[in-house]
Amino acid sequence: MTADRVILVRHGRTTWNATARFQGQTDIALDDVGVGQARRTADALYDELVGTQVRMVSSDLSRAAQTARALATKLHVEVDLDPRLREISAGEWEGRTRDEITQGWPEDFEAWRLGRDVRLGGNGETRSEAAERCASAIIEHEKAMDHGTLICVGHGGALRGAIFTLLGTPDWPWNALEGLRNAHWAELQNGNRGWRLSRYNVS
Repeated sequence: MTADRVILVRHGRTTWNATARFQGQTDIALDDVGVGQARRTADALYDELVGTQVRMVSSDLSRAAQTARALATKLHVEVDLDPRLREISAGEWEGRTRDEITQGWPEDFEAWRLGRDVRLGGNGETRSEAAERCASAIIEHEKAMDHGTLICVGHGGALRGAIFTLLGTPDWPWNALEGLRNAHWAELQNGNRGWRLSRYNVS
């Protein structure tokens, strides 16, 4: 058994998104803009998914769970929370702006900016660790389905890494894809040769 497609949705905006602060696994709620974004994304996905078999899972961090519940309410489905879908742990970078991180960790930040697989904030995760964690959750949930669509609501960094993992792209070429924008989504289709990316940064 397996899902026919997976839709990966990034959460709506938070105050830390608006002020360009690294969030990582710090639990920040949606701001008013983010709440509106979540509602609009729910409306758009509802038009695509109404009448189809849907299962929904979400990161347990509130910004993702709030976004997921907006869609779940429209579709009349339950949301399962899975901490494996959390964002990359950014260690001591969490809550800091890029300027602050550049001053405190110049070499690590430059390596991160160039897409290298460095450990964030000294004691956080690497991108590949988060990608494997997130992808393992997606695979487990989609394999529990008998056709239909799996919706996973999560975070930009972890979801981007999971996409590369699901596609079997070696070495996670991070800069090959731009980041998922707030309340935008990506879609992967399940075909005879495995998963393929059919849409990206849709709103």
